[in-house]
Amino acid sequence: MRHTSAHTRTGLALAAAAGLSLTACGNGETPGEDGELTEITVGALPIVDNAAIYLGDQEGFFEDAGLDLTIEQAQGGAALLPAVMSDEMDFGFSNVTSLLIAESQGLDVEILAGGSATTGDPDEDFAAVVVPEESEIEEIEDLEGAEIAVNTLSNISDSTISAAVEEAGGDPSTIDYVEMPFPDMPAALENGTVDAAAAVEPYQTIILNDGARDIFSNYAYPVEDLTVAVWFSASDYVEQNPEIVEAFTEAMAESQNYAAENPDAVREILPTYTDLEDEVIEQLTLSDYPEAVNLDSLEQINQISAESGVISEEVDLDLLFGDHTISD
Repeated sequence: MRHTSAHTRTGLALAAAAGLSLTACGNGETPGEDGELTEITVGALPIVDNAAIYLGDQEGFFEDAGLDLTIEQAQGGAALLPAVMSDEMDFGFSNVTSLLIAESQGLDVEILAGGSATTGDPDEDFAAVVVPEESEIEEIEDLEGAEIAVNTLSNISDSTISAAVEEAGGDPSTIDYVEMPFPDMPAALENGTVDAAAAVEPYQTIILNDGARDIFSNYAYPVEDLTVAVWFSASDYVEQNPEIVEAFTEAMAESQNYAAENPDAVREILPTYTDLEDEVIEQLTLSDYPEAVNLDSLEQINQISAESGVISEEVDLDLLFGDHTISD
């Protein structure tokens, strides 16, 4: 596959993080000890995927676990990894490919809880490859030779699209991936700057409302039951703060479960931390909010990432999973 950007935001973030101290300040605190809440800072994004942590905060799950939660928003996931690795934040949210890249480059991170996952339906998911209504692209294999917008090069979107095209009998090396922020994708499709875009909610709904068509969800295919993103921390922090990490993991799992079982509550909380319009909130497709990380899907992403050159070789997944990780 060809890339039309000399650098990626993920690569820059990893390079920056590599130059930062990886020492987290462990204080041996026990959450809720002596009636005092333990302060934690968690990096999140103003996206639908992160509704669970805001619901968990609202419902008191973190306070019940002895934690005083502060959520710090970042505009993109690339900013969260170096912030967590430099101890500016205790925990963060990331797609799984970015964490594989981090581990492959020597940054010790640990996955603690599920974040967002595919609905499992390639035709109705919270992410999709979309094209203009008049496009000649009808099937996955038709993406061969197309210019496709992705928010970050050499990451989860382009690698999964390439794998799907190859599985459908096309040649992914002919695809030209163009790095582009999600908010810029609707206009780029409309004016013909790109042939297709890998959009996630709410931009998927916005683009489809403008008259575009969806081809398939690269989160639902070719990997089955894909855990797309997770909550993580630096391995040093996990080692030095086991009780805080355990409390966070349990509160986060409870929050994920609550979001999964209460989709109306997810839609109701979105205006509190996003700028989404009510009409879009009503129409958009929600992600799944898994308590667990689907290890089988992560193994497939690991393989896809290595085969596509996103990482030089497969990562030892044991390095990403510790005693506190919820996985199945």
